[in-house]
Amino acid sequence: MGAPDDLDGPTGGPLDGIVVADFSRVLAGPYATMVLGDLGATVVKVEGPQGDDTRTWQPPLRDGVATYYLSTNRNKRSVVLDFADPADLDVARRLAARADVVVENFKPGGLVRFGLDHETVRAANPDVVYCSITGFGATGGAHLPGYDLLVQATSGFMSVTGEPGGTPLRAGAAVFDVMTGLHAGVAILAALRHRDATGEGQHVETNLLSVAMSCLVNQTSAVVAGGVVPTRMGNEHPSVYPYEPMPTGAGELIVIAANNGQFRKLCDVIGLPELPDDPRFATAGARSANRETLRPLMIGKLAARGAAEWFDLITAAGVPCGPINDVAQGVALAEDLGLDPVVWPGDPATAVPSIRNPVGYSATPPTYRRSPPALGADSAEVRAWLADP
Repeated sequence: MGAPDDLDGPTGGPLDGIVVADFSRVLAGPYATMVLGDLGATVVKVEGPQGDDTRTWQPPLRDGVATYYLSTNRNKRSVVLDFADPADLDVARRLAARADVVVENFKPGGLVRFGLDHETVRAANPDVVYCSITGFGATGGAHLPGYDLLVQATSGFMSVTGEPGGTPLRAGAAVFDVMTGLHAGVAILAALRHRDATGEGQHVETNLLSVAMSCLVNQTSAVVAGGVVPTRMGNEHPSVYPYEPMPTGAGELIVIAANNGQFRKLCDVIGLPELPDDPRFATAGARSANRETLRPLMIGKLAARGAAEWFDLITAAGVPCGPINDVAQGVALAEDLGLDPVVWPGDPATAVPSIRNPVGYSATPPTYRRSPPALGADSAEVRAWLADP
């Protein structure tokens, strides 16, 4: 298998020649396939006549296109296929039969009637890596729709997000969709490695709730290993103190002392050198237990200078701290630090700015070959490729 030169040609990435049939929509699946595309795979995004839902999730817009859609669909080709049309369904089946990887996030069983489920695709394409993404798994939760907000709520994530006694809050981004996309990408790469070694494809499955259980890390561990049910603590950390925003003479500053050495350096720089030897604050456990006593002592000293000045002084002392930026300031910080966060995929004349793949490779760096496609932009070319045996 693999993409012939007349579809994408050499991409130069580690997944060069890998064809991905992307039957997913919204976020988790498209995020996974975008990462594969960044690494050189040929990704064919299959959309119904109305297109991916995120094409309509607006504002904001760029040149009339929803930026939500733009965020996860670079390095792909779009083909419009109506599964209710027998001819279009045949094209979809041809694509699945030719692909190295199939990614889908339909409700469990939703592709059976179209002959695009794993068992049917595998019969025609025995070494395919077939990835299914759901919200709550394919058994008892098969009937539940997979929206990130539902999973943030039902997983317990919202119960630990927000101020104590206040309203539970969701995260400011669809964290479990993105994390599920990343786990799906890792699973696909592992399955491709297995296929390379044995010739055997496989069905890999993940779901947002299982990913949430894993990504809640210390919070779910507190329940299953410690018998403790976490609660909302605002910006505080349940086990580390200080680890929160603190008011200064001008603005708030994130201040972190995750170990005894950092705490001693922090106390030295803000003018409390005696505190690390005080038994109430000498260990992480003691600082956490006595945070209500420790907080006003630190805030009193931080009031002497503004956040910007403290940022320089505390950072120079080797202690983590930082301002609370808005998203634009976050992008600007990445630029100032030389991380080059913005890339312009494809033709410079039509390129749409995008956020860089966050991983650097010394030999096979990600490439940014194509801006997110217009709906059906590649339909004719993909159909012609699939018609050629």
